[in-house]
Amino acid sequence: MKLNEIISQLEQLAPPALQESYDNARLITGYPNMTITGVLTTLDCTEDVVEEALSKNCNLIVAHHPIIFGGLKSLTGKNYVERTVIKAIKNDVAIYAIHTNLDNVWQGVNRRIGDRLGIENIEILAPKKETLQKLFTFVPSAQLEEVRQALFEAGAGHIGDYDQCSFGQEGTGTFRGLEGTQPFTGTPGQLHSEKETKLEVVYPSFLKSRVIRSLMKAHPYEEVAYDIVNLANEHQRVGSGMIGTLKQPMPEREFLNHVAKHMKVTSIRHTPLLEKPIETVAWCGGAGSFLRGIAMARGADVFITGDFKYHEFFDADGKMVILDIGHFESEQFTPDLLAEFLLEKFPTFAVLLSEVKTNPVHYFTAK
Repeated sequence: MKLNEIISQLEQLAPPALQESYDNARLITGYPNMTITGVLTTLDCTEDVVEEALSKNCNLIVAHHPIIFGGLKSLTGKNYVERTVIKAIKNDVAIYAIHTNLDNVWQGVNRRIGDRLGIENIEILAPKKETLQKLFTFVPSAQLEEVRQALFEAGAGHIGDYDQCSFGQEGTGTFRGLEGTQPFTGTPGQLHSEKETKLEVVYPSFLKSRVIRSLMKAHPYEEVAYDIVNLANEHQRVGSGMIGTLKQPMPEREFLNHVAKHMKVTSIRHTPLLEKPIETVAWCGGAGSFLRGIAMARGADVFITGDFKYHEFFDADGKMVILDIGHFESEQFTPDLLAEFLLEKFPTFAVLLSEVKTNPVHYFTAK
């Protein structure tokens, strides 16, 4: 198995173009054509994780958090980041990070949390804007279905829970082939009229190159006329956090126990309880305090995330309960998600879950 084959599948799950601007989701060490003996999935890549990978004959670590976030100006081993990178390079271990792009996709980190908590009617909490484009092209009506199907196969035509969405409008196109042309229909030097269909499809902007290649391959004309426009529409399947409803409303304390059980946490920081049932739940894996206002505006009874600062708890303002279950705790099932995905794509390949608990936060109970 070559590394680029595995990366290709991971990028279909979570396209790198969907990561946030501050992120570093990518191949961090290794080279695309290296042969992979096994994959180890983890939340964080540390020295201990690299050692574990070596002991299990895995030379690829797929981590949620990038070991390199900013830049490295030296590799002298003065901190855990440099030591981890040095160890990986010296032992030919590739490290691939799949971070906020996995947070932002529909079947990513947040969907796993929602499924564990039994949330229904799930939606993206803060859908991304300006990530969609629309293609307009003009196709001989007899070849319309062939071109339309090619665009669908390239990833165009998805709108919410629907796929193969398009619009067609009949019309008449005119053209005259100049010297040296070989038109699909008509005669060079003569004006030709053709019954055409104006075809419109929407697609995520990161698929632009693939969609255009498919259009050119399937379209019968020598010169293909098409227009692309950027849409201001929100992408309802891409964005930060999620929101949904419980099958049945729960008393607050029962819900806290529900979260503790299914997220496997023993400690939850929270704002004052409001003594009303919990029905609408918003959440964001990792550090999601930036979504607290959106969660409140969308009517969430409770917002679950990690890394809330002291003064941010005041923002609940008696209108919503905030639950801080911890950064690691909220994302601890992400390695399972990655392992399951890779095993589905490569069922005969060695994909293992890291057994190293990388959480740097420990809790002391006074006696």
